[in-house]
Amino acid sequence: MTSWDEFAAQAPTIAEVFTRRHKDTGALCFLGTTRADGSPRISPMEPQFFEGDLMIGGMPHTRKFDDLKRDPRICLHTATIDTRVTEGDAKIFGRVQHDPDTDRHQRYAEDLYARTGFDLRGERFDDFWIVDLTGASSVAVAEQLEITIWRPGEGERVVRR
Repeated sequence: MTSWDEFAAQAPTIAEVFTRRHKDTGALCFLGTTRADGSPRISPMEPQFFEGDLMIGGMPHTRKFDDLKRDPRICLHTATIDTRVTEGDAKIFGRVQHDPDTDRHQRYAEDLYARTGFDLRGERFDDFWIVDLTGASSVAVAEQLEITIWRPGEGERVVRR
């Protein structure tokens, strides 16, 4: 499993673009999952960083969580509002795993409350997803389009077009 911290050490360019875009858009990203019929589903969501991991959370009993229980593969794309992509954007690919550690759930709830004021303290988390990163890419526009690509064990590589 590749945690967020391990990924950020191996792919600092992509991690920087992702975290900057995540922050600049109020944490808004778009989550791609696979529906029961095999077609794609896109859901806006706010992934969080916690204890070295990238977490996928949200309202319980939603279709996206049904998708993840059936097929854990995801794509997470930073919200892009500029058609020229002057601030860059990033995509994360991976698989999610449910973390059943209720003590960690409560530490997360305390941390989320301290950072955002959103109060989930004392709640039970049926869906507490950690992302195992399996690939990533980011886009930057300089004199030409620069696409930075990462896969576990390969480091970053840049393609220019």
